Parts: sequence; C-alpha cells; structure tokens
Amino acid sequence: MVRRGKALCAAAVLCLCVTVSNAASSGADFAGERASRDARYAANWVLESGDHQGQPFAIVDKRDARIYVFEAQGRVLGVSPVLIGLAPGDLSVPDIAQRSPSSLLPTERTTPAGRFNTEPGHNDKGEDIVWVDYEASLAIHRLRPAPALERRAERLSSQDAAEHRISFGCVVVPVEFYDRIVAASLGKRRGVVYVLPETRPVREMFGTLELSAAAAP
Repeated sequence: MVRRGKALCAAAVLCLCVTVSNAASSGADFAGERASRDARYAANWVLESGDHQGQPFAIVDKRDARIYVFEAQGRVLGVSPVLIGLAPGDLSVPDIAQRSPSSLLPTERTTPAGRFNTEPGHNDKGEDIVWVDYEASLAIHRLRPAPALERRAERLSSQDAAEHRISFGCVVVPVEFYDRIVAASLGKRRGVVYVLPETRPVREMFGTLELSAAAAP
C-alpha cells in the first residue's frame, strides 16, 4: 500500500512538472531580449488566442519605440528600435485614404494602433516594403535618406522614445534589421502586426479584439 502510494505521488509530481513545463513553453519566447510588460502581454495574448492564425507576427510598442518580430510559433526573430509617427495618437485622420503623406499636417502624422493584416509589396519607387495598411499608405520600411535636420539615424539610436517620433506614420527600421529580419519573414508572406496603443490601456485594445472575434460569424 505504501509502495503504491509512493508511485502515485511520483506520478502526480511528474504530471505537475509536465504541466508547468507546457504552460511555460506556451508563452512567447523573447530570447532574453528586453521587453516592456505591454509587449510581453501582447505577444502572449496572440499565442494563447491564436489570433495570428499561424502566421508570423510583430508587436510595435510605440511607448518604447521598439518592434518585436516573431515566427508563427512565438519565438522572437529580432528586436529593433523604430521611428514612428511624429504626432502622438492612436487614430488616423478620417480621410487618410484620400490624402498623400506629404499633405498631412504635423499633428496628423500618427501611427495608428490596432491589429493589421500585412502583406509584402512595393512602394511607388519600387522599394520592397511590408504593407500594414495599404489604403492609408502605412508600411514597415527601411531607414531612407532624409533631410539632415531630421536626424533620423541619430534618433534611431536614442534611448529617449520621444526622439523616435519623426515619420509620417510608417514604422521605420534600420536597413540591416529590415534586410535580415523583416524581409525574411513578413517580407515573404502575409502576417499580422499589432501596434500597441499609447492613449489607452493595451489590455483594452485586446479586449476589443476578443469581442470582435466572438461576434464574427
């Protein structure tokens, strides 16, 4: 009886270990990279919900001015600082689809928050980019030559997230990061990008996504 009890106890411990191990492995793997609490919450939500539908995905943390690119299974492929829209805010202007980027006022140059289905594509100059919202001309693209006064390369290296606000709304990454990470994942197939909000709680955005998914036919 004692032997049987010990066996049952050992089996229970083994089962518990396996359960804990599986639970730990189900979360996003940031591979030791620094990440905000919001970014970790978002990545884990994506994997637990399966919202990315087995596609590669990325998290853009505007408050921290960083992007995390993941393979479909949740292992981070790369992390990089980014440049984002000049103006704080989580919404695009209502007529953004009818506006050219150059026509946007400084206060209108936001990087909108939300969930976006991405696809590889090209801009009007033939440069390969990742379309985040084609109608709004919103994309992930390489750092490009710009007027010296904008100090874009310097801003990318700054530890101050506020310094990273300079684009018309696009998510701008270093050339090396785009070529090595973005082009090899989101640049080859459809994916999903989650741009985290900065004017409301991140959990609120994902709660809205859950309600939308539940209401879908």
